[in-house]
Amino acid sequence: MKARVRYAPSPTGLQHIGSVRTALFNYLFARSVGGTFILRLEDTDRTRSSDVFVKNLYDTFKWLGFYWDEGPDVGGPVGPYTQSERFALYREHAERLVGLGKAYYCFCADDKGARKDEPEEERGEADAQAPAGFGYQRTCRNMDPAEASRRSSSGEPHVIRLKIPLDGVTGFDDLLLGRIEWKNADVNPDPVLLKSDGFPTYHLANVVDDHLMGITHVMRAQEWIPSAPLHMIMYEAFGWEPPKLCHLPMVHGEDGHKLSKRHGATAVDEFRKKGYLEAALINYVAMLGCSYEDGRDIFSLDDLSRLFSIDHINKAPAVFDYAKLEWFNGQYIRMLSDAQLVERITPFMIDASLVWSPPNEQEEAVLLGAAPLVKERLKYLSDAPEALRFLFLAPELPPLSDFVPKKFDTARTALALSAARDLLLTVDVSNHDATEAASRAKAEELGIKLGDLLLPLRVAVTGTRVSPPLFQSIAVLGTAKAVARADKAIAALKAAD
Repeated sequence: MKARVRYAPSPTGLQHIGSVRTALFNYLFARSVGGTFILRLEDTDRTRSSDVFVKNLYDTFKWLGFYWDEGPDVGGPVGPYTQSERFALYREHAERLVGLGKAYYCFCADDKGARKDEPEEERGEADAQAPAGFGYQRTCRNMDPAEASRRSSSGEPHVIRLKIPLDGVTGFDDLLLGRIEWKNADVNPDPVLLKSDGFPTYHLANVVDDHLMGITHVMRAQEWIPSAPLHMIMYEAFGWEPPKLCHLPMVHGEDGHKLSKRHGATAVDEFRKKGYLEAALINYVAMLGCSYEDGRDIFSLDDLSRLFSIDHINKAPAVFDYAKLEWFNGQYIRMLSDAQLVERITPFMIDASLVWSPPNEQEEAVLLGAAPLVKERLKYLSDAPEALRFLFLAPELPPLSDFVPKKFDTARTALALSAARDLLLTVDVSNHDATEAASRAKAEELGIKLGDLLLPLRVAVTGTRVSPPLFQSIAVLGTAKAVARADKAIAALKAAD
């Protein structure tokens, strides 16, 4: 049978790294075996589900560049792919289990199994007999089916509960973790499948949908392991073959705890706004708890799809290392062509009000000229506005101390800056070798270090001691503007002397 896997998020929050990793592993597995990747929206929590989060889901995966073969927005043969549009199916299957004697109507007033007609003292006794950690006492489990049917048909509010076996063991073979078993006595006793308002619980909708959609493999985080025995019992009750399960290792922060907001950015939107490239994020996330080829770190999405194997997934939790992700991002930035880099940094330049939206012809030329100067220095695309600001706006005059090299005073600094300023008028700054040779000669003539000659000029032109290559930057900026900035700084240094 052709493999069919699904990513089934609840649209109750923004897409985050952990959920994207689950979706990516499902996608890579499907592609590696020629299978089908499906999106199903599990939106039965109507109080928390939101169209805002659905839009974020679609936007996130369109940005990341891997998508589903079937889903709410693209259609498919087993739709609808949104659970709120499938309620009739859930009721039908819940009633089917009642008919099979595998589930029953429950008329209790609360989840602890108290019946509306029970005296308070009997309710307390029932609660006292509850298994550790559980409350429901199976109060309605042995009600005469005819009475239960009559009360249900009369419109009395009720839920439908699954009959958990009272003894024995339930287990399954996890593709990653091996055999996992539970005593049925330890499984949540007789959980609700269908609520009194007709809404299904997660467990009923999940099992019914996986079966009807032909899901062959379920790859999900290990935090879902406790729900597995309940699902296996439901599959057996229906007489269905369950899908193969693979519970993926968790993603932890460097402190060993589950990755969360306290560790920094976790929502994918935050990474996009920070200036991560989607290819870098995919590459890194794909390697969280999985290996591909020894001695290699950089993989395209096609590479990952070809090389992915469940056998290469680690059992232990993966650690999210922001420094490592930053390294990946830098590598991918440097793989961009100059034109591609300009395209990617332009939105950040627009947001910083440094260029028009869209940039005019002159601004495009400056960005294209500056791209090779900053490509090796950017950690994030969002670094570009600060690195390139001086090319679009004359910097404010920094503190004079920023101009002064070590062991220099303001008078000597003014002389060095004047010499460097005059040098600009005699060289072709676009000729790197000639400019460097002339600068070294001038420094030797003045009896100072090359760095001491150029530091004041760098600060005057760029507003900072750390900048892209100086003369290449001046070539993009224009010599006239560089000289004007140097003159302004020289005047300030002389005035302070």
